[in-house]
Amino acid sequence: MDRRQLLGWGGLAAAGVAAAATQLAAARPGHAAPAAAEAHAVPPATRPGGAYDRYVAKLAAEDRFSGVVLLSHRGRTVLSRSYGMADRERGIHNHEGIAFHLSSAGKPFGAVAILQLAQRGKLSLSDTVGTYLTGFTQEIAEKVTIHHLLSGTSGLSTPDEDLQRVFQSREEVHEFYEGWARRAKPVAAPGTPTDHSGAEVAIPALIVEAVTGTTYWDYAQEHIFGRCGMSGTAFYTRPQWLADQHIAHSYMRQADGSRVDAVRNLDKGSPDPFQLGKNPARGFIDAPGDGGFATAPDLVRFAQALGDGTVLDSPYAELLTGAKFPHAPQGGGLRDGRTTPADASFGAYMMPVSLINGQWVNGRAGVNPGSVASWNIYPDTGWVGVILGNHDDVPFQEIIQREIQAVIG
Repeated sequence: MDRRQLLGWGGLAAAGVAAAATQLAAARPGHAAPAAAEAHAVPPATRPGGAYDRYVAKLAAEDRFSGVVLLSHRGRTVLSRSYGMADRERGIHNHEGIAFHLSSAGKPFGAVAILQLAQRGKLSLSDTVGTYLTGFTQEIAEKVTIHHLLSGTSGLSTPDEDLQRVFQSREEVHEFYEGWARRAKPVAAPGTPTDHSGAEVAIPALIVEAVTGTTYWDYAQEHIFGRCGMSGTAFYTRPQWLADQHIAHSYMRQADGSRVDAVRNLDKGSPDPFQLGKNPARGFIDAPGDGGFATAPDLVRFAQALGDGTVLDSPYAELLTGAKFPHAPQGGGLRDGRTTPADASFGAYMMPVSLINGQWVNGRAGVNPGSVASWNIYPDTGWVGVILGNHDDVPFQEIIQREIQAVIG
């Protein structure tokens, strides 16, 4: 697995969107302060000035973090901190209203879109790819189902991408990835867990388009972001990324130790051997089913909307994060060999879900050159944690682990 697969699919910390998300209250940040009894339930490490707060502040002081961290308890913001610059050239600081690149942390939106159509009777999760799309081999069209794609068990490969290509329009991006998805090949029987196959992300987005008659980007904007009140979240284009002062630029570390603005330097690429030469700004817009930009409060709103029936009826919200298959056990009590301890971890729809110290932790994380993103939902206690960053050198695994420790202990 390359670094994008490792960080994106595994989520680094337990991921998914709470199977028991109905426990999250519908209250919005900024409402009345919690009752005294509820305040006692807030772990000291998560309060302003607590261990987690001090840890992130130290990273920022050492130039090892630039971005936003947010912790919300039952809809009320408990901790919100912003560090560093969103746009150094224009002197714009990071703050809660800044949108950050999500990378793989945006993939669950595609699963939500499919489940919305399923609950409306527009499709069935047992339908095969060929029910809606043409141009795929018979082995894929007739044997790979929507369930296989969403659960990461399609057995499909990820076609090679042209990391040097600079796209110039939404239409060009769409045409490329529509053809790119059709180049996927079966490498295992359907039902076999697949290592974060890109085709498993692109094909469901194409199915959404075939069923609705609109682009995936527009569908998600109206039926997910719009319903949730996620006013700062969108599939922004590169011209918007350059012009809008509410979008954080991604700063990539170069081989000489400097950082460059990816959006203003399309000729520059990442020296990271796992993403060699990649620059996320070369895509005019993120591929259908992937990425997007979001603010930290918007990701909390998304978590709340999953719990109160805004975007999915309760049975389908539970289906989104229900454990589909167990991940292989790892030595030392660590989930998937990473630094976050877990009792057990399972594949779900476009995300893993984990049990840590007997509690469900669900969310998703993603990494691209110059950006990191993570959102976790703790359904048993009503917590949501968000980490959004816009430069390289962030100890991402460690920050997520510290968040989990702060909330769960």
